[in-house]
Amino acid sequence: MLTQKDYETSTLSEVKALLRKHEAFESDLAAHQDRVEQIAAIAQELNELDYYDAASVNARCQTICEQWDSLGSLTQRRKESLERTEKQLETIDELYLEYAKRAAPFNNWMEGAMEDLQDMFIVHNIEEIQGLITAHEQFKSTLPEANKEREAIQAIQAEVQKIAQSNGIKLSGANPYTAITPQSIDSKWEKAMAMVPQRDNALQDELNKQNSNDSLRATFATQANTVGAYIQAKMEEIGRISIEMNGTLEDQLTNLKEYQKSILSYMPEINKLEGYHQHIQEALIFDNQYTSYTMEHLRVGWEQLLTTIARTINEVENQILTRDAKGISQEQLYEYRASFNHFDKDHSGGLKAEEFKACLISLGYDVENDKQGDAEFNRIMGIVDPNSTGTVTFQAFIDFMSRETTDTDTADQVIASFKILAGDKNFITADELRRELPPDQAEYCIARMAPYTGPDAVPGALDYMSFSTALYGESDL
Repeated sequence: MLTQKDYETSTLSEVKALLRKHEAFESDLAAHQDRVEQIAAIAQELNELDYYDAASVNARCQTICEQWDSLGSLTQRRKESLERTEKQLETIDELYLEYAKRAAPFNNWMEGAMEDLQDMFIVHNIEEIQGLITAHEQFKSTLPEANKEREAIQAIQAEVQKIAQSNGIKLSGANPYTAITPQSIDSKWEKAMAMVPQRDNALQDELNKQNSNDSLRATFATQANTVGAYIQAKMEEIGRISIEMNGTLEDQLTNLKEYQKSILSYMPEINKLEGYHQHIQEALIFDNQYTSYTMEHLRVGWEQLLTTIARTINEVENQILTRDAKGISQEQLYEYRASFNHFDKDHSGGLKAEEFKACLISLGYDVENDKQGDAEFNRIMGIVDPNSTGTVTFQAFIDFMSRETTDTDTADQVIASFKILAGDKNFITADELRRELPPDQAEYCIARMAPYTGPDAVPGALDYMSFSTALYGESDL
């Protein structure tokens, strides 16, 4: 038993148990010390008495003493081995505990780092991706210290192996304080280090993408700001043109049509902007700090610009037709326009009810704020604003003023004129209108005359009576 090396494969708790057992053995052995001494004393007495077989007794006594001494030496050596092994295992246990204390947080750090390195990111601008790159660079700056910690943790395990090998200790199993092995630490470290350049590449790719997106934003914004300013400037110019009275109506119409051609020639710039917008959409860009304009806003503005110039041209054409049909002089039109513009305070191209009332009062109409005046004003508003929009257009204003200042038989006169042009028929055709009237007036009439549905109608017949009545009031015919 004393020569066994069972402690070499024992755990610290088992070695402590062996020590307790050995201490009990030593106590038991000490109890036999007196008996050995008694045997030696008896042998001594026999020698003093010249016992005849003293030689045999001495030999036997010598053997017993030698065996006792040998037993004592073996006991001491086993005790020393057990104590030495206990101390070494305690050192190993302390190292195991130190390893566990440092391995657990380091393992958690590696797992967190791996999650961060694999984390998907969605950014919308350069600032956001630069923030991620800065954070990644800060993380990379901690890697040398992290590697030192990993090496220190592995050094603890290496020290355990060294102590065990140097002292012939066969480690019974894994670290009792943690399931984290040195192999798992190295494996995770290698995986994390492989992810770092992958993250570098992903962040750089995203930075390149955001730089490209920013360039798209700037390109779109430059064009959008130019187009937006152009639309705004042209809208303001049309507004000024519609209230100014430069030249005859024909001159104004010619200038407006040239102006319309100029605006339509700007269409390639709109198409260019649409192309930039397509690139913006394909890149999934949803914000642009370089401009307040959106493509939708500019499309609406462009359509409004085209509609406004077309409407303005139409209004001038109507004014020409009204002037010619009702015999209004150019001077009268100027007066109407001057009165209208004077009360159109916001230059909107229309008079609000209160503005129109002020205009009527200035022209001598009795529409003051009393019962009779209100009734008269409501009657007039029913004529100039039949749809109750709350706004009186210049065309409606001219129609009203011309009714008030021209012969009440005007509608009948116009119908009679059309009847002559139609060869005394109750309808007229587009070909007859184009043959008898100036081109602009002919096209205006054709566009606005309803189809004639009388019993004598022919294909393409137009109703000049309803047209005349709509323009000039009820006819007595």
